[in-house]
Amino acid sequence: MYLRAISRVVRDAGVRCTRPLVSPRQGSASWFLTAGSSACSRGGRNGFIFTPACFITSEAFLNRLMKGKAAEADGSFYRLPASVPPDSGEQLSLLLRPPDQPDNSKVLKVAILGAPNAGKSTLTNQLLRTKVFAVSKKVHTTRARALGVLTEDDTQIILLDTPGLTTPSKVKRHQLEKSLLVDPWNTVKEADLMVVVVDVADRWMSRTLDFEVLKCLAQHPDIPAVLVLNKVDLVKLKDKLLESTVELTCGVVNGRRMRVRPVIKPPLAEKRPERDSELSLDEDIAGLEGSSEPKSTLNKEQLKALRSQQGWPHFKDVFMLSSLDKEDVETLKSYFMVAAKPGSWQYHSEVLTDQSPEEVCTNIIREKLLEYLPQEVPYSMTQAIELWYDGENGELEISVKLYAKKESHMSMVIGPAGQMVARIAREAGADLSQVYLRDVRLKLSVKLSK
Repeated sequence: MYLRAISRVVRDAGVRCTRPLVSPRQGSASWFLTAGSSACSRGGRNGFIFTPACFITSEAFLNRLMKGKAAEADGSFYRLPASVPPDSGEQLSLLLRPPDQPDNSKVLKVAILGAPNAGKSTLTNQLLRTKVFAVSKKVHTTRARALGVLTEDDTQIILLDTPGLTTPSKVKRHQLEKSLLVDPWNTVKEADLMVVVVDVADRWMSRTLDFEVLKCLAQHPDIPAVLVLNKVDLVKLKDKLLESTVELTCGVVNGRRMRVRPVIKPPLAEKRPERDSELSLDEDIAGLEGSSEPKSTLNKEQLKALRSQQGWPHFKDVFMLSSLDKEDVETLKSYFMVAAKPGSWQYHSEVLTDQSPEEVCTNIIREKLLEYLPQEVPYSMTQAIELWYDGENGELEISVKLYAKKESHMSMVIGPAGQMVARIAREAGADLSQVYLRDVRLKLSVKLSK
């Protein structure tokens, strides 16, 4: 259904369909196209080729992307997978080690932004191929800015994972850290590229960009931005993705206007029309006239105008993917690799994150608390690492004490016969084993805070 609906839209729009960057999966419900071509490319094949992620971009960038993929086959070399050393001193030494970059090194700093619970950390983990950042279905899982480092061949991608953009009133209401207000904004200043992640499966967020995200984009119009529609696997009516794209981009992608025009569907008994919606691209539009966004702060008039704005008309490219799907995310990673510019690496190729091993541990434990405890309980919990040492058989022994504000909260964490706290320790320990690349024995105890 998805392929039929999208193929009708794409076929009637007259856009160019390209060869996939990776082999398409059988039954894949994702697609890849470039915008701005007046005719469909046949190349000896009729129809369209679908790949694991949708990607609307300029043809010039597509050519660079294909050249980059071809170059990967020549002279590439293998690196051991990066990990987090379990010793904080070793991690600090690794962070301070000079980069082992080649002569033709390239680098790209990517700030991953979005509303809380949009899937930013899940996307970052998938790009890194390791679970470094905490992930849960509850908001404000990420509490401070942290970075992940992806190094392949001559290219280093620095992924700046940020807390969800929020407001002072929400920070005060939910007793959150003030860093949630500052870190995302400071992170953007470092970036070469902004990636705005939207939960397209959310009924409200799929049609309107978060106001804090819009403010961030408006204050940094000089930094290129791309839109990632995440969680497309949860969207039943896939043709809605194009409608969301139009609304979140104000109908403009890479300076070209696009439009989805819905038509009234006939009763099921009648013959279906050739297409349910139409996508058109105006070749005469090379860009928007006179951008009025400020370089730093926004005045009251500009803020008022932003409040009436649903999307952002300056996105360079749009991706539709599921951050849980490795092949989907691979297409986005390829985009980053081509977008990287010549420059010096900032980190040694063995660096995976700038977090200390203790920070990784407490974040993973907090993830499990958020996943299994109700309402405000996990947000009120605090942690203290009591023991951290190497065991007799080479395993890493970690002991953490959890502090609860109320006896009722403590009972919830412990669970019947200690089953809940044992489950949290078991699952968190398994995740940490993947990060540290060694066996981890995690012991958790619970105490009432004074």
